[in-house]
Amino acid sequence: MKELIAASLKFQAGKVRVLDQYLLPHQEVWHTCEDVASMQNLINNLQVRGAPLIGLAATLLVAYLAEQGANKQALGEAINALEATRPTAVNLKHCMDTLRQALRQTQYVAAIVHRAEQLFEEDVTLCQRIGEHGVALVDEGDNILTHCNTGALATAGVGTALGVIYTAAQQLSHLHVWVDETRPLLQGGRLTAYELARWQIPYTVLCDNMAAALMAAGKVDKVFVGADRIAANGDFANKVGTYNLAVLAHYHDIPFYVVAPRTTFDATCAHGADIEIEQRSHTEVTGVSGSFGECQWAPENTPVFNPAFDVTPASLVTAWVFDSGIYHEPNFATI
Repeated sequence: MKELIAASLKFQAGKVRVLDQYLLPHQEVWHTCEDVASMQNLINNLQVRGAPLIGLAATLLVAYLAEQGANKQALGEAINALEATRPTAVNLKHCMDTLRQALRQTQYVAAIVHRAEQLFEEDVTLCQRIGEHGVALVDEGDNILTHCNTGALATAGVGTALGVIYTAAQQLSHLHVWVDETRPLLQGGRLTAYELARWQIPYTVLCDNMAAALMAAGKVDKVFVGADRIAANGDFANKVGTYNLAVLAHYHDIPFYVVAPRTTFDATCAHGADIEIEQRSHTEVTGVSGSFGECQWAPENTPVFNPAFDVTPASLVTAWVFDSGIYHEPNFATI
């Protein structure tokens, strides 16, 4: 397989290497991944995260295993095991389905490697096209609120929702980004802030429950968020807390945009109610841990409700931004 390099994922010198996003922004540690169990752990622990990137990381590992001589049965088992790690994000399923098709070929090793390279390079192109379309929705001086992390750390390219902001910042001045810290693992406060600082785009971090006050004060012009799965009717799953923002934006008459590549669209899923929502560990809510250390604040044995995602109905969406264009109605026939 040829060399492939992204902000948080590499195939270099014959090895799959991933940036540990759990340790950012204080430590930049790269892990070499050589087996399925290691990749499963990295994905489940959110060391590898972002719907597009999860799919690509798993894809590169399967291609690596194919080049290392794994047989068809072993590769099929690897594909199944990796797909099961994160049930909500559909990008992973799309990637694994693509590899299953390649595995049916007579020259299956070459086919898997070829498709892995294609999927990686396709994501770079999809992100670029998303930015080119989405920039039309951004105006000079906008204060944009975003949730979770949707930048280059989450994709092979420049990102989805954050990629639109990055693209706009190259053409416009005086943009400012309100960054939801995004509990419980603070992907906004740790990762989005990290990327915006590197890109020198002005930003301010806020707690998730402060968005309403900002909107009431007239300090938010638009909301841009990503997605982990978009149903056929336009409902979508994203990091928990996104539905809150959609309701608030609707009440305050603020445009609310969903930004994603075509690989996040699931035509087989009719409605948001059909999306399986991953439940995370109670420890993510009863305390906090990361490169900064650990702290437990809740009493022992505290019951916890901790869905990783929530579902926002299409009725609250102003427009969907895909690599194929901007859709103001959930009519996605051209995707």
